[in-house]
Amino acid sequence: MSDPRITSSIFTRGAVDLSALRPSTPSRPAAPAQGGPPAGVPGGATPGAGVAVIDVTEATFQSEVLERSLTTPVVIDFWAEWCEPCKQLSPVLEKLATEGGGAWVLAKVDVEANPRLAQMFRVQGIPMVFAVVGGQPIDAFSGVVPEAQLRQWIQAVLKAGGVTAEPAGDPRLDEADDALMTGDLDAAEAAYRKILAESPADAAAESGLAQVGLVRRVGATDPVAALAAAQTDPDDVEAQLLAADVEVLSGQAEAAYARLVALVRRTAGDDREKARQHLVSLFTIAGPDDPAVGKARRALASALF
Repeated sequence: MSDPRITSSIFTRGAVDLSALRPSTPSRPAAPAQGGPPAGVPGGATPGAGVAVIDVTEATFQSEVLERSLTTPVVIDFWAEWCEPCKQLSPVLEKLATEGGGAWVLAKVDVEANPRLAQMFRVQGIPMVFAVVGGQPIDAFSGVVPEAQLRQWIQAVLKAGGVTAEPAGDPRLDEADDALMTGDLDAAEAAYRKILAESPADAAAESGLAQVGLVRRVGATDPVAALAAAQTDPDDVEAQLLAADVEVLSGQAEAAYARLVALVRRTAGDDREKARQHLVSLFTIAGPDDPAVGKARRALASALF
């Protein structure tokens, strides 16, 4: 799926006219029913006190969205009870808003009950999601978006709103990491592959999957014997690869990288390519920002060319 942020150009074309919702005297939320929460605030939540999800109507839009967005980014979710895709997207948005702890607010607008709001935002299909910062829409997307992509989009909205917030942890990664730590390699591999199917460039999932492969390769290997075998026969490619794996698991990644760079230098053909690919898989475990990886990549390039 393409990046939802590509649709932001609709605002530069003047597609959203909020002038009718900006009265000279700021409106106030409707008075609460006897014993009930304020209008637009679910479950008795207090406006401005860490509210994460609110139901918004035309009567409360001025205060709950436009005025609130002056200090806190607001994400508007246009939905309807009959909309099946909305039932997929809305729960994810609500979960992320709750995780955000008030860093941003999800404003839910039922298009059936508030057709004028939908008309003003030129909503032609739902679900439709808008980000409002500083009283103005800044971005939008339509349709169902994967959770990982939603997280990235929300982080961009927060940045645009000048909000500094640590990205929330991804429970999918937590589940995969837990499986890896407990030795359930099949479950860990399946979980990491599922994440990568949804977010192909997820570096954490790539690293996790590479770790699964590493643990499987080493298995019940005797580390001392593996290193001794590699020392005895420097030309045994498989012995060198296994020794490098053992070194990485032992916290000696730089030694492993140096071992495989040297192997690339003194081999050719299929053996050389096998050593190169193995080294790259070990780089994936550490991640591209590791200084040792950067140094080893330069050494590998020199060995290859």
